[in-house]
Amino acid sequence: MASSLEGLFGATAAQPDGSEVLAALTKAARERILILDGAMGTQIQGLGFHEEHFRGERFGACDCQLQGNNDLLTLTQPKAIEEIHYAYAIAGADILETNTFSSTTIAQADYGMEEQVYELNRDGARLARRAALRAEQKDGRRRFVAGALGPTNRTASLSPDVNNPGYRAVTFDDLRIAYAEQIRGLIDGGSDIILIETIFDTLNAKAAVFASEQVFEEKGIFLPVMISGTITDLSGRTLSGQTPTAFWHSLRHAKPFTIGLNCALGANAMRAHLDELSTIADTFICAYPNAGLPNEFGQYDETPEAMAAQIEGFARDGLVNVVGGCCGSTPEHIRAIAEAVAKHPPRKPAKVAPLMRLSGLEPFTLTEDIPFVNVGERTNVTGSARFRKLIKAGDFAAALDVARDQVVNGAQIIDINMDEGLIDSEKAMVEFLNLIAAEPDIARVPIMIDSSKWEVIEAGLKCVQGKAVVNSISMKEGE
Repeated sequence: MASSLEGLFGATAAQPDGSEVLAALTKAARERILILDGAMGTQIQGLGFHEEHFRGERFGACDCQLQGNNDLLTLTQPKAIEEIHYAYAIAGADILETNTFSSTTIAQADYGMEEQVYELNRDGARLARRAALRAEQKDGRRRFVAGALGPTNRTASLSPDVNNPGYRAVTFDDLRIAYAEQIRGLIDGGSDIILIETIFDTLNAKAAVFASEQVFEEKGIFLPVMISGTITDLSGRTLSGQTPTAFWHSLRHAKPFTIGLNCALGANAMRAHLDELSTIADTFICAYPNAGLPNEFGQYDETPEAMAAQIEGFARDGLVNVVGGCCGSTPEHIRAIAEAVAKHPPRKPAKVAPLMRLSGLEPFTLTEDIPFVNVGERTNVTGSARFRKLIKAGDFAAALDVARDQVVNGAQIIDINMDEGLIDSEKAMVEFLNLIAAEPDIARVPIMIDSSKWEVIEAGLKCVQGKAVVNSISMKEGE
């Protein structure tokens, strides 16, 4: 079936050249603070759509309830979604996010819409591109389209079952495959940027980064990547437990165009965490907070003027390069923010010394004042008879105590090795690392994944949200 957008708008825009987009974005970000758009969901709620609007003609016979699946409106109410994009563009946004926050097979499974995922993403990018071109024709200013990847409704480093902490409802590879399908659609629809946003589990984000690189290589195109995490409460950590610095250490290898924060908090509560990121990140910083905190009815009351004043504080103090709005924000908020920050120069990325930077839930940087690193090796079946006996017996609870004792006694990194002839080392590595993730007093330090078997190293890396060390790589088979 031909896309409804092809009938409305004709063929999609030409596929962008990644190097040109990156050069244009970088030039703009060095000259001024760029503006990201605001909330899509808030605008959709204001339209008062009901079940029949979400279904449209195409999905009228669907067995599932579809109201609430905002991404589906890309196919059933495309003109409404385009007008939301256009309103943000005219309000001052330089970057328009696609309406694809939940457009993975994982998230769309709740609605039975897995087969529509590629189309949702391709047409979502086309709609944003259409609005961007309309705005550019009006005022001559280029807008960029950011293909939005949400976190999905599952976590790769956390169990949904408190009674089974080693269980995972989704794996790294599940996420990688789902994100890759999403990214293909976003690129084919004309996205300029890949935006990995609202990250509450860094392992999910690492899967999205890997999928991005995989698809870029497949298509011979390399787009800028923006990464945005979410601090869930006043603990100052993500839902999966990382501090902002640990989060950055975990994802710095992706060399993102921006790193930053969005959602969960209003601008005032986000400020301290932006301060932290701004001093350590040698790339651009992006911040798009909620319009305050929700009231007892789940609505956001912060006015455009109040929100803009707080975000202007970010700009005045040199903390940001890209700003916008998340939940509760509207085109009026974005207009006020754009006007407020226009007179302030953009932040200059931090100059960072070339040091080893690792992370568990907390960061570890090997600075010159650390004479040596204390690596705990008692969680190594080749070096500890007690640990080997516990793993062979399947007594992972006692094995966790071995790891915990090492951290309590000063280990800055814990080395984990499961290479033993009578142990399924890959299975044991995955199970033990998943259990460690549920123990904050252990997981706070970085992991050293120790094996002479490549498949064990690979399986271990797919379980760790932090920045790990790989040990004992064997070249005996020429890999």
